[in-house]
Amino acid sequence: MLDAGQTRGRVPRTGGDFEEQLRELLAEDANTVRPAPVPYPAIRRRGTVERRRRVAAAGAVLVTLAAMPVGAYALTDGNAGGNTVASTPPVSTTPRTPAKPTPSASPAGPARPATEGQLLDGITFGQAADGLKKCLADDRSRTAGPSGVRMDLGAAEDYRIILAMNSTGDSNAPGDGMYVVAVKEQPKQARLICSLKDGQKSGINASVGSDDVPGAGPVMADINGGKLHQQSFLDRGHWKLPFQWGVIGTVKPSVARVTVSYGGATRQAVLDHGWFVATGVLDQQVTMAPRIKGYDADSKLVYDSDKDKNHEKRLP
Repeated sequence: MLDAGQTRGRVPRTGGDFEEQLRELLAEDANTVRPAPVPYPAIRRRGTVERRRRVAAAGAVLVTLAAMPVGAYALTDGNAGGNTVASTPPVSTTPRTPAKPTPSASPAGPARPATEGQLLDGITFGQAADGLKKCLADDRSRTAGPSGVRMDLGAAEDYRIILAMNSTGDSNAPGDGMYVVAVKEQPKQARLICSLKDGQKSGINASVGSDDVPGAGPVMADINGGKLHQQSFLDRGHWKLPFQWGVIGTVKPSVARVTVSYGGATRQAVLDHGWFVATGVLDQQVTMAPRIKGYDADSKLVYDSDKDKNHEKRLP
């Protein structure tokens, strides 16, 4: 189409040759008006920029995926209009089991007797254990004797309590109190009888090492356990009654049962880790020592203290 600048000043002639002149003018203008050349450089630059933009966008998606929490993801088609990242799976809400607190260590102390019946007269195990600790602490606080030797009795946790009972005072040791008998096997066999009065240690009788003697039988009464079943010889015939007594000693594994007869009554002993413990109550004056018998699993008599030359038959 011709613009005003191209036709200005060129008015076609009138007459029959008007159409021919118009065709000439249009032909001349057709050569003058040429279409603009295709901008190839501009198109190439635009394509390069567009490719870079897409690459940058793809890189951004990859970075986003790398930064998201681990899970299942899905990229949707660009024309779908949806989100490009699927919803992140919820973090597990299962509560973690809290670590159990380390229980505090229980205070060190002696082992319990084989039966509760070895704790007499309402004495609790705690009271017996506390009494044992007091006796051992008092012994450690004392200096060595004239010989310069002091027997190391060890700590309370080394022992097992086998008997606790009330004690009766006499002319040699006035005042009632409590006896606690404890034994240990390692590092060396030991037995001690702790005497307490008014909650404090008043005396301790201990033996360290085995009491076995040549020709000893399968049952053997403790040679220093007399204070548990007798009162002072100064009070012979005038003991305070009723009187709680106890007899302790060792037994061989072949012994299945032990009995102790004293003051006309017979008691069956408790067997406790190689020791026997028998108790009872006297209601009469006595002159004969306790008689001890041992039996095997077939109830066969395997020991009788009346036939044991090492056993005292009468009281002092």
